[in-house]
Amino acid sequence: MLKAVEKKRAYEDIVNQIRTLIAQGKLKTGDQLPSERELSETFKVSRATVREAIRALESMNLLQSRQGNGTYVLATSEEALIQPLAKALFTERDDLLDIFAIRKIIEPYIAQLAARNATSEEIANLEKILQKQKACLESGESTVEVDTAFHNAMAKMAKNRVMERLLLALVDLMKETREEYLMNEQRAQKSLEGHLQVFFAIKNRESKAACKAMLGHLEEVESVVFPKKRVKSYN
Repeated sequence: MLKAVEKKRAYEDIVNQIRTLIAQGKLKTGDQLPSERELSETFKVSRATVREAIRALESMNLLQSRQGNGTYVLATSEEALIQPLAKALFTERDDLLDIFAIRKIIEPYIAQLAARNATSEEIANLEKILQKQKACLESGESTVEVDTAFHNAMAKMAKNRVMERLLLALVDLMKETREEYLMNEQRAQKSLEGHLQVFFAIKNRESKAACKAMLGHLEEVESVVFPKKRVKSYN
């Protein structure tokens, strides 16, 4: 399953081999990797190189080292595919316009999937999040966390793990921009209204309406955050 690697790029090869095995489902969540010594012998590299590769995989949240108890797989096959992309996005924070454009492409479709696939329990949970958002708004508290919770919950309702994790990465990248947007009470109220439109479309199983409502919500945010450089709509 594992094989020796070329010395000149041993660290990268080890990372790629293990990540591929996770993506293929040959290494599953909870599986324990061979010991550092065994990996060193298998890959025919030093133990220091093995440790470097394991640290890299831990930074991607694919592995977890437990002191005195070995190294274990954390990720699912979907996570092994999306984590490298998410990590790349996290290091490219300089062009929020491009990030927002990607979000406008995928999040309306996620809302559409949520309207089709959400369970009654998930819809009830989404309603509770909106009730909390309204309460925070009325009491003058920050709505940033509950705003994030709404988008995260909706992403899970779509039942597409890859799209869910990609959206969570995009939402996190926009965190500072969203915080600035929601500091204004009128904009925070607009955000709640946009969320409610999306919610009622999902609750009524109106997938096209959910897609349209989410796109409208994002365009409302866009008009404030990027007033001079509107992001092109792909819908």
